[in-house]
Amino acid sequence: MTKPILRLILGDQLTQSLPILTEGDPSRDVILMAEVMGEATYVRHHKKKIALIFSAMRHFADELRALGWTVHYIAYDATAPIAALYDAVEMTLAQGDFASVSVTEPAEHRLMLEMAGWSDRLGRPVEILSDSRFLCDHETFRNWAEGRKQLRMEFFYREMRRRHNILMDGKDPVGGQWNYDAENRKPPKDGLDIPAPYKLRPDETTDAVLSLVEDAFPDHFGDLHPFHFAVTRADALEVLDHFIAERLPRFGDYQDAMLTGEPWMYHSHLGFHLNCGLLLPIECIRAAERAYHDGHAPLNAVEGFIRQILGWREYVRGIYWLRMPGYATENALGANRLLPPLYWGAPTQMNCLAQCVGETRKWAYAHHIQRLMVLGNFALLAGLAPQEVNEWYLIVYADAYEWVEMPNVSGMVLFADGGLLASKPYAASGAYINRMSDYCKSCRYSPTKKNGPDACPFNYLYWDFLDRNADRLGKNPRLAMPYRTLARMSDDKRSANRDDAARFLRALDRGDTV
Repeated sequence: MTKPILRLILGDQLTQSLPILTEGDPSRDVILMAEVMGEATYVRHHKKKIALIFSAMRHFADELRALGWTVHYIAYDATAPIAALYDAVEMTLAQGDFASVSVTEPAEHRLMLEMAGWSDRLGRPVEILSDSRFLCDHETFRNWAEGRKQLRMEFFYREMRRRHNILMDGKDPVGGQWNYDAENRKPPKDGLDIPAPYKLRPDETTDAVLSLVEDAFPDHFGDLHPFHFAVTRADALEVLDHFIAERLPRFGDYQDAMLTGEPWMYHSHLGFHLNCGLLLPIECIRAAERAYHDGHAPLNAVEGFIRQILGWREYVRGIYWLRMPGYATENALGANRLLPPLYWGAPTQMNCLAQCVGETRKWAYAHHIQRLMVLGNFALLAGLAPQEVNEWYLIVYADAYEWVEMPNVSGMVLFADGGLLASKPYAASGAYINRMSDYCKSCRYSPTKKNGPDACPFNYLYWDFLDRNADRLGKNPRLAMPYRTLARMSDDKRSANRDDAARFLRALDRGDTV
């Protein structure tokens, strides 16, 4: 009789169509799932993130049992926690006569390095299977990147559109344009009818997990309640349907807009479920594409949504695996300031930061413009150290995994990779935030004042950032206009910017309320 294979499923691999399951034999093989301390605490993840993953894992295990699988599930035990995934595998192997271990390739580099040594340590074969959920495998991305001086997402995205025949009219893009981003930058206006997000009431399994997280991880960042994430595939599909029906039609127009008390806006909130495997990228893409062809949603909204998944999500994964492990330590701008307490909720007079951090604490979520142009923009202008900023983003967002978080932060937010991912730093003054939000109306600082104690700090920090990084950024063609403006500034004006920035950053370093 053929010996069983122990098939390990990780907390972000909750997908029945993966080879780890389709190539297995439910009558013979055993599934291992484990809630381990190392994965919950290698950074101090937001409480909601831990609850989401643990609850989704427990529900997935139940679904596999209903399909006839034998599932060995190790629940978190605070009195005697399992330290690492390897320990869970070793303990389970000792309880049976297994031929080998199989696991889907992990999404994070640290785990791939760890698993590479498992076969020798365990004394039996460990097979690492491909992750079939992504639409661009590692080899395809490497082939696309080879020989290119610049790895621009737009050209990768076009190739993916062609390869998967998405929003295509023969060889041409539907509508005649590849990208409708120029139509997706409307500021918020009065009277927007923003639908409430799809909220799910926790069931008995989730309630048990919430109690566990409250007891076992009390010092982790974030609010645990209220909790309304989908934790099953069926519920995640409901979230997708709700987005397509109620939010997608206006997603394009207002995807960059920010409003006080409206953290969800018209965004999909699908990253939580995509990144742990409850939803597949292709089904989200096809659902949006159908909405366009059915006349339910305009092309600018549908193309913008699809670009985030088919283009950006696949692209940052490709960058991550192409450049790790060195990518984790890149710091092209030499930024070294420690993360200030305001990122953890300490008081700040900057209303935009207070709003975004407060919503992050409450929901383990902020949409991409809040992450990039408020929280990220401040980190860039203030010269915060990339490793500190990366760790913060990985901790606080429930959809954050290193493969998707790090390229977005090191590349897009901080320009720490020197322009590999983004063609320019996404630096902006207070005028951008004032245009795209209502935050400035309730702020102690004025976005129209350029200098002095009442001026929006983004204003002088922006020019100081360009000034102090002129040697590194002055020849960037996409920054030619602001550098020409900087060159025309009087010595007194440049000195005022430097003085205001120095005053502000000293106060930030002291821990003052800025």
